[in-house]
Parts: sequence; structure tokens; C-alpha cells
Amino acid sequence: MQLKELARIIGGTFNNSPENTEVNHISIDSRTILGLPNEVFFAISGQQHNAHDFIPELIEKGIKFFVVEEHLHTEKTATFIKVNSTVDAFQKLAQFKRQQFNGNVIGITGSNGKTIVKEWLSTLLSTGSKVLKSPKSYNSQLGVPLSVWPIDNSYQIGIFEAGISQPNEMEKLGQIIQPTIGIFTNIGSAHGEHFESQTQKIQEKLKLFRNTELLIYCRDHQLVHEQIEATYCCNSLNWGINTDSDIPVRITGKKLQVSFLGKDYAFELPFTDTASVENLCHCIVASLHIGLSQAQISDGIRKLKSVKMRLSLKRGLRNNYLIDDSYNNDFEGLKLALDFMEQQKLKEDRVVILTDFVQTKADAQFYQQVNELLKLKKVAQLYAIGPALSAAKAQFGARATFYEDTRAFLKSDVLEELEDKLILVKGSRKFGLERVMHRLVEKIHKTVLEVSLESIAHNLKVFRGFLKPETKVMAMVKAFAYGAGSIEIARLLEFHGVDYLAVAYTDEAITLRNNGIDLPMMVMNATLDDPATLMKYQLEPEIYSINQLKAYLKKYKRAQQKLPAHLIVNTGMNRLGINPSELAALKEVIAQTEWLEIKSIFTHLAASDDLGERDFTLKQIETFNQFSAELSAHLDHEPMKHVLNSAGIVHYPEHQYNMVRLGIGLHGLEADGIRKGSLRLPAQLKTLVSQIRTVKQGETIGYGRKGKAEKEMRIATIAIGYADGYLRIFGNGNAYVSINGQQARTIGNVCMDMTMVDVTGLNVTEGDEVIVFGEQPTINDLAKWANTIPYEILTNVSTRVQRIFHTD
Repeated sequence: MQLKELARIIGGTFNNSPENTEVNHISIDSRTILGLPNEVFFAISGQQHNAHDFIPELIEKGIKFFVVEEHLHTEKTATFIKVNSTVDAFQKLAQFKRQQFNGNVIGITGSNGKTIVKEWLSTLLSTGSKVLKSPKSYNSQLGVPLSVWPIDNSYQIGIFEAGISQPNEMEKLGQIIQPTIGIFTNIGSAHGEHFESQTQKIQEKLKLFRNTELLIYCRDHQLVHEQIEATYCCNSLNWGINTDSDIPVRITGKKLQVSFLGKDYAFELPFTDTASVENLCHCIVASLHIGLSQAQISDGIRKLKSVKMRLSLKRGLRNNYLIDDSYNNDFEGLKLALDFMEQQKLKEDRVVILTDFVQTKADAQFYQQVNELLKLKKVAQLYAIGPALSAAKAQFGARATFYEDTRAFLKSDVLEELEDKLILVKGSRKFGLERVMHRLVEKIHKTVLEVSLESIAHNLKVFRGFLKPETKVMAMVKAFAYGAGSIEIARLLEFHGVDYLAVAYTDEAITLRNNGIDLPMMVMNATLDDPATLMKYQLEPEIYSINQLKAYLKKYKRAQQKLPAHLIVNTGMNRLGINPSELAALKEVIAQTEWLEIKSIFTHLAASDDLGERDFTLKQIETFNQFSAELSAHLDHEPMKHVLNSAGIVHYPEHQYNMVRLGIGLHGLEADGIRKGSLRLPAQLKTLVSQIRTVKQGETIGYGRKGKAEKEMRIATIAIGYADGYLRIFGNGNAYVSINGQQARTIGNVCMDMTMVDVTGLNVTEGDEVIVFGEQPTINDLAKWANTIPYEILTNVSTRVQRIFHTD
């Protein structure tokens, strides 16, 4: 597409007359810009950041073409297209690309399963067609146009998902996707805070299908069915297991039978949990409608796995970090994975293990683009696996090594030689790259804590919604970031523009500094032995007493450095802090030194989460106001002030001052005052069923013979115990875990490394995944059962439990 044509489509005006330039890439994030010669940057402004501010920096990087909505820059080296709204302009551009496409477009919406259905359906349809699909879960007002932008008539089918969080969002997504076939997955509570009812949410989502030729949905969801019957004017096709539907579905064991247009089809189920079966049924019905044969669909089903719809970041052997994206491979997916890799900044040396692009018709030009992308992302070494990549080795430089298949790669000594690297493992499912990950991963513990970086970023955005744009955020990453993983969480928060980090102890801060975290950092419990270390690593101590202040000033003066102090005032917490009665003495110390810079004055609210203590909290704030005002008047500079923690941000946003401190709220907890569904729970503690045994009536289970079989029982032993952080109090039926969506209560005492649960009558097999906490049960559930607080449950997860970080 010519740049002039792009401007015409989006209704923009130039600041100068451009040359005939072919546009080859669109970017909307300055942090992930590729730097390609004919790349166009859309300067999109958000609540916290204005992308126009980064334009001078991007010009220095060689970007020449910009779509803007603010004043035009005058640099002669750049071309600017002025529009009223860059978001609207980007959506118009994607809409134009969609209108030029002649094939089928499948639009998917609903509350849950959108991304899984999209991925699985793509696998099934790719057996006979070239398919373009949304990367990951790109389904928002920006994600949808990003997904649609690459479409052209070299594809036969497009599959795009659409998600909304409030009314009046779906119309624009519908205009962009313009689906010929629609799939409505289901309806649930997600994003419910902005809708009056489930009915309204369904009606809003159905706007995606206004001009769709056919809508596919599950008849078993009665509310969805009623709304489609009442409002949908075009053809619909419903399937159901328990209802009178157009397409009856029957499940017998692991066999799925479907009656479609008078013909019966039978398929082997790779999964038995309810959600996966429902997702697969959507895919089968859509595939049958498009015309796939039973053999083609069966072939596609055999390729399906329980897809992890996310990039996973793990710690590896030999001080490596690993990014696992080994479930599919296409160019857009590779770009996203490399963007994620670039954001981490955990290691200087970047290595990519890459397989053939199975579902892409690749030629020499395509492999040149892949090579250019790897160079732009500063990949030091490529290990290419597969005959197609091997045949294209001429397109890659000397930094690439080629292997015909995964077995040949594993036989080499390469994996044992990788040390102190950031390694991306990216490839198609058929190559079995999980074997590569198994060789690289740090420790194979069946119990893992999965942390969604996407959810933490979402929660940060929710709390920022309570703040003025100029209010700074200090993020708490003490105690291993509340058990989640301090380095990875800190890197994410730095990427999303928080202003400060806070840790409990100096060694926590040193770990972050040694892993490339450059943000200003407050140390809350610095000791009198720490000043030299604080100065070396540019750390800022919390000062909680006058004696501590005097001792620190001596050491900083001796080093000829100013002390960057954060003064904490005790206004009623009675933990750490300078008492208001000591203000005169504090001013005297300050008056006698030139080696002090007070970075901030703050206090800690004792009961901001308890509205019954509102009077006490307001009294604390009043005391702080008086103290900080009088102290500030005595200073030659204006320090920052902060009193609000996570709960305080919600309940007392009028007292946000210059900065707030956000901790447990990032993890989706302490959410009183936030509408249900606004925050996400990023952490899931998972393990596996190690063994299942039958215990006869009268026999006992576990240490102390505390578990007793009142009848014949099936008992599953799961790979988690109190050494992993699963408290002994959870034993003897005081807690349950979730296996395939089923509740399994504990029986007998929790052991050090294992726990037994009752799976009598449940559909459970050895090796099944076990949810210890996540969506069900939640951290709050475990805290209630243990008569404690969610903080303790999360921070109690042992460091021997592997942390896996993922992003959509």
C-alpha cells in the first residue's frame, strides 16, 4: 500500500508531500518498534502515556512516517499524517484491508474460550486452507485491527476474536472484522462491572454478528439462546448436549458423536473436561459447515494439545532464562515473541531456537524478512530446526546453525553449552519442542506457581484509574514480590512505567539491580551497616528514627554524597516511624546538615481497608498533613508525599498527594470498593496427580492414620505438601483442590511433599493437572480455611516451587 493511499483511507493530511513510498509495516508501540525502512508509527495516546512524546526518539532511530493527532513536527526527515484520532484512523485502515479480502472470515466472541476456539479452529482448518488468525488473545480496540491488518487474498480464511469490557465497543470491532461466520462461545462474569446485566452484555456482544451469514452457538446456554432467538435476524446454527438443538451432540467416554445435516460423525476426544469439550464442539461444527471431511477434522483433532495461550518465562539451567512459545509458529507470532524477549532485558545474549513455519507458505523473501527481524531484535544466535529452514540457510548469516529435525538438535551438544543466555524456544507443535524445554528448564518440580504478567499489568491499569495522570506510583516488590517473583515482576512494572519500586531489605534491591532494574528504589528496612551498599547501588533508604538519620548522615557526609531519604511518620500504625512529637528535633538535625535530600515524606495507614475505621484513618491523614506541611516549610525543596496503599487508593483517592504505594492490589487482592470482576488474580498454584489408589473400607490414609475410609474410596496423591507452602491445616477435609473442574477434598494429614485427596466418583486419572489455588479455589478461599490473610497464602509458596511467568 502506498503512503498516499494510506492517508486517503484514514482521512489524514500531510505536513509535506511524500514520495511514492510503499508501506510495509505498522507499529503502535514505541517500545516494540522494528525500525524497518518503510514502517509507519501510529502515535496513540493513553491515560498514562502520550505516544507523541516519543516521536523525536523514534526519528533518531530512523522512523520516517508518523500518523499523529497533535501538532505537526517540523523535522524535514519525517513525514506526518494528521488525523483527529489515531485509534479511529488505525481501525479505518484495518477495515479497508478487510474489505479487500474475498475469503471467509470467522468472528469469535463470548466470555471464555475465545482464544482456545480460535487456535483450535485454526489448526483444524489449516489442514486444507491457509489461515490468518489473531495473535494470542488480541481482541481489543487495538488488538483487533492489529490482527486484521496483515490480511490479503493469499489467505483463504481469517479467524479473529473480539472482546469488549463495556457497552458501545463492539460496533467498531464488527466493522473491522465483518465476519461471514460467527461463533458465540458462552457468557460469564468476566468484564461484568460495566454492564447492567448478563442480558445487556450478551446483546452488546451480539453486535459483532449484525451482518453475519451464519452464527454458531451452544444451545445449552439458555440465556444466550434466548437473546439470539429474540434479536438475531440472520441464520443461526446451534448445537447442544443436554438440549433440543439443531445439531445434537452425544458423548460416550472419550467418543464424541455429532449429527450434522442428517449425517452422523464420530470423533475421539483428546480432552474430557467440560470447557475443552465445549470449545472443541464449536470448532467441529464450524469445520463441518465450511466443508471439512471427518478425516480432515480427525486429523486436526489429533494435533490439538491443551494449548497454553501465552508466552511463558521460566528460569533455566546454567543461569539461563527461557521463553516458551512452543505451540505454534507464524511470522506475527514470532514478532510478538521477540517483542516480549526484548522487554525482559534479563540477559545481554539472546538465542532463538526456531522451527519451520508449518502453516505458512514461505519463500526466499519470507525467510529474508525473518532474518531481518532477528537482526533488528539483536538475536545473537539462531538454531533453526526443520527441512524448510535448512533449505533456506542461504538467507541467514553465519550466526545460524541448522538441524533437519528436533532429534538431531537434541543429539548435538548445543543445549549443554548455553549459559547465561535469554533463550526463546519458538516453533510448531509437531516438532515436539517440549523436549527441548525439558532439557533446559532449571528444575522439574511437578508443582508450579504460574503468574500472569498480563493480569498484573491489567490490575496496575485498574488502580491507575483512581489516580490523576500526574500521580506517581511506587510499586511494592518486597518479599519476592509477594511470593510471585521479584525480578520478573519488577521488569514488567518498569516496562509499564511505574515511577518507584520498594523492597523490604537491601539484599532484595541488590538482586534487582544486578538483574538490570534501573528504577528508583526505596529500601524499607535498611540497617546501619547498609549505607555503603546503598550508595554503591543507588538505593534510597526509608528513615524511621532520628538516631538512624544521624548515623546515616555521618556516613554519607564522609562519602561526600547526599542522603536520599524517605521519612516515614508514625501517625498511628505504631510500627516504624518518626513521632509527630519529634518534629522539632528533626528540624534541628536537618538545619545542621547540607548532606540530606528528602525524597519523600510518608506514613502508613493502619486500617485503610476497613471502612469501620474511617474516622481513625482520616485522623492519621490529618496528622500527616500537619506534620508534612510544617516540615516542608522548613526545607529548601518540596519532597513527594504519599500515604495510600492499595486499599487506600480505592477508599481515599482524594488523598493521593504526589505518589501512592501499590502492593497486594497488583495481585488482585484487597479489592473492597472495586466492582467485582475489575481485578484479576494473576497467580495459580498447580500440581499433578502422582498416583491413584483404591482404599478399602476401614483402612486409613496418611500419617497418624487421621484419614479413614468409611467406604471404599479412590484416593489421589498430589505432588504438594507443607514444604511447598500448602499448610498442614488444609488437611483432613479442611480444603479442596480442583481437578478437571471437580472439587476433591483433602483426606488425612498434609505431608511434607505430598497431600492425599478424595476422588471417589470423580473423572480423574494419574497425571491430571490439579489447581491448588486460582479461579477455584481462590487465594481468599485458602485464607479463610486457614483463618489467615491472603498475603500469607501467597508469600508462603516455597521458593522450591518453580515460577512460570506468562503473557497473552
